[in-house]
Amino acid sequence: MYTLRYNQRIRRKRRTVLAAAAAALFVPFVAACGSEQAGAGAGADAGRASAGSATAGTTEQSLTGIRWNVDSVTVDGTTHRATSDAYMILTEDGGVEGSYGCNSFRGDGALDGDRVRLDLLESTAVACDGPGREFDHALLSAFTDDSPRAEVKDGRLTLTSGDGNTVRFSEGGEDTPLYGTKWKIVSPDSAGRAHLTFDEEEGTVSGSLGCNKVNADATVRDGHITVGTPATTRMVCEDSLMKAEKRLLRVFDTTLSYRVDHRSITLTSENGESVEAFAAA
Repeated sequence: MYTLRYNQRIRRKRRTVLAAAAAALFVPFVAACGSEQAGAGAGADAGRASAGSATAGTTEQSLTGIRWNVDSVTVDGTTHRATSDAYMILTEDGGVEGSYGCNSFRGDGALDGDRVRLDLLESTAVACDGPGREFDHALLSAFTDDSPRAEVKDGRLTLTSGDGNTVRFSEGGEDTPLYGTKWKIVSPDSAGRAHLTFDEEEGTVSGSLGCNKVNADATVRDGHITVGTPATTRMVCEDSLMKAEKRLLRVFDTTLSYRVDHRSITLTSENGESVEAFAAA
């Protein structure tokens, strides 16, 4: 674990949604564990006082107390769809917390007319791999100027920078249903190719292991999923995909515990093998 500190001038320059987290987003690519610290700055108290609802005519509802799930990031005209359960919450007491999908963060938030400012205080620093790493890079590049403009409409929030980069959110609600959802595997990393779908009526789980297609019986009872022997195709792919596929096969022909948290799911087998997935859009 280690600490990074920034001077007041840099903090003022980076006081913006998600771009204020630029250093924190960069840290995951150079360290496996850590946290980032920065002072709240002279505007922290004012930020906490004004982080309520946006000025009338700029947004249509309060932004606070709502889980805003990141749907996509558009940078330099290229749109990156969310590959993990990234979200942001502006808390009632003027704080902000959330996740980039790989790393979580918390700090101070404020509304200034139709502009949003965040002073990010702390972020975890877990190394990201595969699609999650690419998406974090897109978030890092999304905002380079101060205070992006916020617009809320029909349960969706859009933050737009002066450069025209955007982050689009949808208002969070109940947990994604286990059945019928295409769960895109993010760990182990299979280059975004692996996914599973549970079918309640058929009592099965099917999808892709990254290289080969798979199908098996699946019975859900008392918070556990009993998965039968898998039937797969017999293709051979590059070594990295075959390695991930081998790990994924360990969650078959066994009983799994599972936990759904909004748009993410964690499957854990009796032998301790864990699979993390994200509800595909």
